[in-house]
Amino acid sequence: MSYQHQSLAAGRWRSLSLVEQLANIGSEVERAINWRQKGNPVYSRKALERTLELISLTIADPRHRTRLKEITRLREVLLDYFLGENLYQSNEHHWRKYFYAFGYAARLRLK
Repeated sequence: MSYQHQSLAAGRWRSLSLVEQLANIGSEVERAINWRQKGNPVYSRKALERTLELISLTIADPRHRTRLKEITRLREVLLDYFLGENLYQSNEHHWRKYFYAFGYAARLRLK
């Protein structure tokens, strides 16, 4: 499999905490939303693909076995929002609010 995030897929991803992993996932979601709002579906789709790659790396991380239900539900709702019928009725504001907390927490840990 060819990864967009080569160094992360090579093992660096597992050195990050779950909070840091979700903050990085949130960055890609933010890019997907921004490109969607700018009317560029190609770049939005590419950002979504990178998002899904990071979520897959998180699911594969053995430290998160007890959190698989939550992480897989995150993937399900994101796919519903970007590619499905948006049955969960999520929107840009919800996604930004959800991931902001992880970005903020990750930033506090780095200080």
